[in-house]
Amino acid sequence: MQLRYNFRLYPTAGQRVALARAFGCARVVFNDGLRARSDARDAGLPYISDGELSKRVITEARKTPDRSWLGEASAVVLQQALADLNQAFRNFFDTGKRKGPKVGPPRFRSRKDNREAIRFTRNARFCVTPGGRLRLPKIGDVEVRWSRALPADPSSVTVVKDAAGRYFASFVVEAGERPLAPVDAETGIDLGLGHFAVLSNGRKIDSPRFLRRAEKKLKKLQQALARKAKGSNNRAKARRKVARQHAKVADARREFHHRQSTRIVRENQAIYVEDLAVAGLARTRLAKSTHDAGWSQFVTMLEYKAALYGRTFHRIDRWFPSSKLCSDCGAVAGSMPLNVREWTCLCGAVHDRDVNAARNILAAGRRQVAAGRKPVPEMGGKRRPKTPVETGKTRTSAPRRGEKGTVEEAGSHRGAA
Repeated sequence: MQLRYNFRLYPTAGQRVALARAFGCARVVFNDGLRARSDARDAGLPYISDGELSKRVITEARKTPDRSWLGEASAVVLQQALADLNQAFRNFFDTGKRKGPKVGPPRFRSRKDNREAIRFTRNARFCVTPGGRLRLPKIGDVEVRWSRALPADPSSVTVVKDAAGRYFASFVVEAGERPLAPVDAETGIDLGLGHFAVLSNGRKIDSPRFLRRAEKKLKKLQQALARKAKGSNNRAKARRKVARQHAKVADARREFHHRQSTRIVRENQAIYVEDLAVAGLARTRLAKSTHDAGWSQFVTMLEYKAALYGRTFHRIDRWFPSSKLCSDCGAVAGSMPLNVREWTCLCGAVHDRDVNAARNILAAGRRQVAAGRKPVPEMGGKRRPKTPVETGKTRTSAPRRGEKGTVEEAGSHRGAA
């Protein structure tokens, strides 16, 4: 398994200049390669191969007066920029065949982009010095703030400058499984907005709402940015202040996700979660709260940590009516608007909506794993037909859909729980 380890870099003034030069060279090579292929397509010429493109925009270009300064950057950095372009073209041509969302053709990179990155592979002979600095070709020995030791020798390192002006080194390391001691507990997780997550054992994790808490300060910084003249140094300073505040929010959210996901993986042998349609929720009036929660990042952490530590992880089909299903008798409610937080089934069981959903996710996950089945992904197009119990013929004491003042629960479709 490949893992990334990120560490903060503190380059000197001279090293920042060298990094800016490397960022610019990588951007120019990427754009030259894209332009060469675009011109060939417009002229009706065959697609330029990867090897021929490298020869044109790197090897031969460095011999010309207009591109002689490409020699000031490491050749590996230039080759990796071209490799990114080649991968972008392959992703575009494989649309419909590869997993993931549809992607468009590669676009030119701008020097005004807020994020810049270059990659060094083993061929570049980067290394960590005995003094703990990162030695990069044609950059120098850069100071690193090590928070932990690398488990193995890295295969590559990506140097990133973010919008806030911070520098990071992202090491790719091949890590083997590190199984934890087996435990008996298993859990189902219901993700939400009122509580960030509710576990099947009844534990509720409050939502920190990092973005909401920072909105007041962000509003003032955005107003100060809007008052600055475009192109001025003061506007650049104000933009960095806004970027630093957003970076603080993102860092706090990421730290929260790491702590909670690590605890859940350590305490449970199997973890089951619902496959939410986050992209769809991000187009509703709950978009800001959805992005603030960061469910996708959290679930991704659960998945790779479960694989790393020898735990079972499984996603439940998003069509599964987890909130409307009685965990005691199996009856399904006809509707369950978002304002219904507690409901009583005809069998007499009184359910907390979120805890009941987590218990149903746990039971469904156990059944699917035992049967060796995987959830069916939503492919678009025709919807699958509803089963009789999902048509709403089973009644409970919950209000009916469409009542005044109710809001549909966050889900991929109106009938989902």
